[in-house]
Amino acid sequence: MKQYLVSIYQPGGEGMPDPEFLAGVMRELGAIREELEASGCWVFGQGLHAPDTATVLRPKDGDVLVTDGPFVEGKEHLGGVTILRAPDLDAALAWGRRYALATTLPIEVRPFQGES
Repeated sequence: MKQYLVSIYQPGGEGMPDPEFLAGVMRELGAIREELEASGCWVFGQGLHAPDTATVLRPKDGDVLVTDGPFVEGKEHLGGVTILRAPDLDAALAWGRRYALATTLPIEVRPFQGES
């Protein structure tokens, strides 16, 4: 089976969502993870801290410049990732749809290189 990256993008600059709504999302994400684990498709997944916790390393003139903050300022940022195994893109997209419905956020599904 191939491995796929499922990326969850969330809006930037907004406060925390309603705690009740967030609790429902977290319950649904937990259920998806349990199904992934039970099916043998689970590899790894975790949420990320806010973009302002990022450190960017940029090569420059044979050295590396270190700066605080996100690589790109944008309206959305990467909020979490899941790596899963699926027999094909359609199966990976089915899991991605589950994440999109659970979070109400944009989801990107991408295959890893080098896998047949």
